[in-house]
Amino acid sequence: MPSLDRQENVFVLDLGDGENRFHPDWIDAVGAALDEVEKAEGPRALVTAATGRFYSNGLDLEWLLANADRYHDYVVSVHELFARMLSLPLVTVAALQGHTFAAGAMFSLAHDFRVMRADRGYWCLPEADIDIPFTPGMAALIQSRLAPQAAHEAMVIARRYGGADAAAAGIVDRAVSEETVRSTAIELARAQVNKAGDTLGTIKARMYAPVLATLRDTTAPLG
Repeated sequence: MPSLDRQENVFVLDLGDGENRFHPDWIDAVGAALDEVEKAEGPRALVTAATGRFYSNGLDLEWLLANADRYHDYVVSVHELFARMLSLPLVTVAALQGHTFAAGAMFSLAHDFRVMRADRGYWCLPEADIDIPFTPGMAALIQSRLAPQAAHEAMVIARRYGGADAAAAGIVDRAVSEETVRSTAIELARAQVNKAGDTLGTIKARMYAPVLATLRDTTAPLG
């Protein structure tokens, strides 16, 4: 399960050491950690990271199959997590040390910056291959954070990007060695701790207003 640590003014949220799929309990744990980060005062920033082969493998499809009657509410909760990360009133950095797929990749896009391991691991939106369409909120998030050609390639052909290719496409901001992924993300975050506050929150809320409205549509989240 996710765990929160603090290194001076930088909070580090470790998403876990498994596939870090979006099980409802996992979503609640991440939300509780974000509550703590938001309630803190003074300069601060947030890094999300993970341990092991995966940053996140996305939706918990096994749980969904066993709880089909809760699909609507589940999607609403996933969308709200994306919206919350996208609009946090502090700078956020995702440290992608391993595979980052599907909703995990979308979650990474909701951060302000991304640092990815250069030599191994993939960033991928596989929905076209696994026959699951993007919800309107998911599509809006992806297209707001990627250049049009990169979004088209990632969404339509489900390309798997290694670190160097992801950096070249503008999907991640840096591709670095395995041992420096987390430290580079913390360094990026630490340089921006003084931006935390209401002004940054307002800038993000206005900048991404249409995306946030789509993600927070609880009436028809599936389109």
